[in-house]
Amino acid sequence: MIAAYSLGEVDEKLAAKFWDAARVALVVIEPGTSRAYSTLMRIRTQLLAAGAHMVAPCPAAGACPLPADDWCHFGARVERSSLHRRVKGGELGYEDENFSYLALARDPAATARSRILRRPKREPGLITLETCTPTGLVTLRVRKKDDFRTARKAEWGDEI
Repeated sequence: MIAAYSLGEVDEKLAAKFWDAARVALVVIEPGTSRAYSTLMRIRTQLLAAGAHMVAPCPAAGACPLPADDWCHFGARVERSSLHRRVKGGELGYEDENFSYLALARDPAATARSRILRRPKREPGLITLETCTPTGLVTLRVRKKDDFRTARKAEWGDEI
């Protein structure tokens, strides 16, 4: 079952009903805002306590390691139709949309070893990746002599 951009608009107790209706998994997608992320974290806690298993984006089912004034979100480029551009007063044929999400399953599933939380910072000979791991937040600094090619191709939100 997928719930997209809906829990912020209705009572979040609806998440339990969504979980009951989900036969295999529940994916909840909300705007990439601190408010929506807070809602997702409450849902995460509630459903993990009810027996759900973490799938993504978190690499573990433990407490979120982010400080209270930060939130986990990702970006995606969304194509705009001509009608969409006119309605939103946009010039470009796309917009960058931030979102937060949560994927939980009824049965245990493999999770990411770690996930990139911010856009990679690319400098000559150095790529810095801010990641979330099962043991907490980790900053990776990848130099040319290391696994530079993989790091150079890495994107915000990727599993590494």
